[in-house]
Amino acid sequence: MSEQQPTPVSVLGLGAMGRAIADAIHRGGRPTTVWNRTAGRAESLAAKGVTLAPTATAAVEASPVVVVCLLDDASVRAALTPLAGSLTGRLVVNVTTVTPKQARETAAWAAEHGIEYLDGAIMAIPEMIGLPVASLLYSGSAAAFDTHRELLELLGGARYYGSDAGRASLYDMALLGSMYAMFAGVAHGAAMVASEGVPATEFVAMAGPWINAMTTGLPGHAEYFDSGDYTAEVQSLDFNKAAVDAIAEASRDQGVGTDVIAAVQTLIDRQVAAGHGKDGFARIFESIRRPVGAS
Repeated sequence: MSEQQPTPVSVLGLGAMGRAIADAIHRGGRPTTVWNRTAGRAESLAAKGVTLAPTATAAVEASPVVVVCLLDDASVRAALTPLAGSLTGRLVVNVTTVTPKQARETAAWAAEHGIEYLDGAIMAIPEMIGLPVASLLYSGSAAAFDTHRELLELLGGARYYGSDAGRASLYDMALLGSMYAMFAGVAHGAAMVASEGVPATEFVAMAGPWINAMTTGLPGHAEYFDSGDYTAEVQSLDFNKAAVDAIAEASRDQGVGTDVIAAVQTLIDRQVAAGHGKDGFARIFESIRRPVGAS
């Protein structure tokens, strides 16, 4: 399905991402209304013809589709709760970064008030919004996604992950967690060489290609995770434990923190202590999936 006429859209929240979203929607030919607690953030959009609503209620009442892009779940609740009556019969597309649980709770709240709901996860930075490289994940109302897909694709590639409103957020949190862990690892390496005066730019010139090469092994790790068979084909956890312990020792020798590598040590040590030292490194997945003390 697709829209027969350009659907008016309102955007609540004009941080860097909210402004980029409103601008992309406006450039896509949709009547666009915006609202933000700090009105000054809308000046550049208003100059392009975007309508600045004086209140959140006025913004909501201007459009059948309301995109919410705020700081966090608490901000979303604070903004939407007083607007429940005005939102009834409309579609809320919440692209605020929230947890799966929070997304499901907001979806339940929306259903109670006759509000159609889509939860969105933005896998992009503001500068990428509106370009093919941007990826946005959605879950919740299938009918809303099908009807408004052309609108959603004004922001970037749109993919639907089912009626469970928390699923898009689940992917979002998992992907962001992978990203932050990677950046932390690079920061650790940069700190090690910086202890002897090596510029981070020189280190990253080596680290980038190295990390890219290592990512070719991800599909193999995924097969281990899914099968639960961690039989080591090359290097065992015992072998990797020796390597990671040496990295931690070298870090201390260089006078840098071991916080990042210590986390990896803990994951390995837990499996070795349980008698799995002969299995492969992918076995650390079990340390994460079944943390100590979990039922």
